[in-house]
Amino acid sequence: MNATAFLESSVPGVPLKRGKVRDIYDFGDRLLFIATDRISAFDWILPNGIPDKGRILTGISEMWFDRLDVPNHLISMNLDDVPLPDGVDREPLEGRSMIVRKTEVVPIECVIRGYICGSGWKDYQNTGAVCGIPLPEGLQLSDRLDDLIFTPATKAESGHDENISFEQMCEAVGEPLATQLRDLSLDIYRRGAEYALSRDMIIADTKFEFGQIDGELLLIDEVLTPDSSRFWPVESYAPGGNQPSYDKQFVRDWLETTSWDKNSPPPELPEEIVAKTREKYVEAYKELVGKDFPW
Repeated sequence: MNATAFLESSVPGVPLKRGKVRDIYDFGDRLLFIATDRISAFDWILPNGIPDKGRILTGISEMWFDRLDVPNHLISMNLDDVPLPDGVDREPLEGRSMIVRKTEVVPIECVIRGYICGSGWKDYQNTGAVCGIPLPEGLQLSDRLDDLIFTPATKAESGHDENISFEQMCEAVGEPLATQLRDLSLDIYRRGAEYALSRDMIIADTKFEFGQIDGELLLIDEVLTPDSSRFWPVESYAPGGNQPSYDKQFVRDWLETTSWDKNSPPPELPEEIVAKTREKYVEAYKELVGKDFPW
């Protein structure tokens, strides 16, 4: 295990946009996505990260882009495919970098839910529906839904994304594109979930992002990773409660035990929580990709 997390990249002289996890450098018709080891919870970036997290997310996304056979933005994983300025330290960028086509990003998060959990469970308890979509009575926490549901959300630059109805999505991007996005998202989820089940893993829910180039729709950003999805092990799945998961739940759970008010800068994570969270990410990589994490 690397001793320290990689929290911030530096490529001097190239336009940069930093997200919660990714540093995105603009090289004209293509972008360099660098997945750092930053980790966020409750809409805050935590002061210390999870070593190798960015490489794990990138490796899982690369596997899915290859397996899903869906038009996507990935050009290559080779840093030689962008003109990096002289003097840039390439070693920490290896394995966490994707060179991608620059697209016109569709401003919608395409969320697919196959199981009832998280905010969907809270919504169901209060309203009997999830994002306005009525569900049968008597569902338990973590139950598998008879039919997948599509619950789009607006993309927020900071803070929470806001759930919207499909009708609102149609108003925002037009009905033909909204329908295409919904149907494509459902198809990708079904195929991804089927493969994950063959690896003894449940994908409870996920979110996809899309972009366009000259009217062509492309799958972009990360795909079916522990940061964008809930993964549960098949062997321990039992409806009626929360499930063990391959993600940052250790981080959320620990933060809930502290006095942090979620409105001020968050505390630093203890080494034990960092190590346990990394173990979950590494485990997810091994299960999905089918080989040991190489770093």
